[in-house]
Amino acid sequence: MSTPILEVNDLKKHFPIHGGFFGGRTGSVFAVDGVSFSINKGETLSLVGESGCGKSTVGKAILRLFPLTSGQVILDGKRIDDMAAGTLRPMRRRMQVVFQDPFSSLNPRMRVRDILAEPIRNFGLAKDSADIERKVAELMDRVRLPRDAVGRWPHEFSGGQRQRICIARALAADPDLIICDEAVSALDVSVKAQIVNLLQDLQKELGLAMLFISHDLAIVEHMTHRVAVMYLGKIVEVAPKRALFSAPKHPYTEALLSAVPVPEPGAQRERIILTGDVPSPIKPPKGCRFHTRCPYAFDRCRKDEPQLRQTEEGHWAACHLHDRPAAENPLSGARGAAVIAHH
Repeated sequence: MSTPILEVNDLKKHFPIHGGFFGGRTGSVFAVDGVSFSINKGETLSLVGESGCGKSTVGKAILRLFPLTSGQVILDGKRIDDMAAGTLRPMRRRMQVVFQDPFSSLNPRMRVRDILAEPIRNFGLAKDSADIERKVAELMDRVRLPRDAVGRWPHEFSGGQRQRICIARALAADPDLIICDEAVSALDVSVKAQIVNLLQDLQKELGLAMLFISHDLAIVEHMTHRVAVMYLGKIVEVAPKRALFSAPKHPYTEALLSAVPVPEPGAQRERIILTGDVPSPIKPPKGCRFHTRCPYAFDRCRKDEPQLRQTEEGHWAACHLHDRPAAENPLSGARGAAVIAHH
C-alpha cells in the first residue's frame, strides 16, 4: 500500500446562497473548505465526523457530481477535476460509489440482470450478450447472492440484499476505487456486519481502494486502515486506525471516540460532553473552527487557524495544543477517549 490511487489537494466546495428582492448572491455555504488526503491502492481510508461536516460533499466532489470551487482531484496520477466530459468518461469507470439508501439508488423498473448489465454494456466491458450474462452471474457470486435472483425486481429483496446488488453494480465497472457513502448506516446491526465483511473480502480479492464515509466509529474501527476526521468542512486529524483510536491528537477526535460504546461488560469510557452548538458553515468561527466547543481552547485558538502538522509518524493533527510543552498538553499521552474505567 505505497502508491496513491487517489490524491485530493486543497479541495473546496462552496455553495452560493441567493436571496433578496433580485435574487442576488448573499453569501456561501463553506461545505468543504480546503481538504487534502490520499488513498493508496488496496487501502481503506475512513472519513468520519458529525452530520453536516462535509463528508458526503467530499465524496460527490471526487466523483465529479458537481463542479469544484477549487482544488485538485488526481486519480492514478491524472488530474480529473478539470477534465472535459468526454475525456472523463473512461476515468469514471475506475471510481464507483455505493450510496446510503439501497432502495432509492436502484431503479425500481429494472430487473437485477439489467441493473448489473448496464455498466458492463456502457463501458464496453463485454464482447456480446453471452459475455454479459456470464459477467452478471459472476457478480452475483461475488456478493453472495443466488444466480437465479437476477430476474427479480429490487423491491423483492431485503435491505441487506439490495445493498449487495448496489455493491455488485459498482463492481460491474471493474473499478480501482469505491466510495462508500454511509453504505451501512441504513441497515440492521447484524446485516451491517455482513456487508462490512463482504467489503473487506472484496478488497482483498480485487485489490480495491476504498473511501469509507461514515459516522459510525465502531464500524470504522473494524474495517479501516487509516482515519481522517472532519469538522465543519476541514480535516482536523489523520492517522492510522490503531494510533487514532488509542491516542487521539485532536480534542474533537477525543470527544467523538468517547461516545463509542464499549463492548466489554462492566466497562465504560470516560465520556466527554461538548457544550455549545455547532457553528454555521455559512460563517465559520475565526481561528480554530472547533474553539467554540473545545474544553482546552486558549487565546491563540480564537485568532489563528491551525494547520495539519505531523505529531508522530503518519499521525497528523490541526491543533495549537501541540505547540505547548507536553506537561501543558492534555493530548500528549494516550489519555482521553482511550481511557476505560472498570467497575
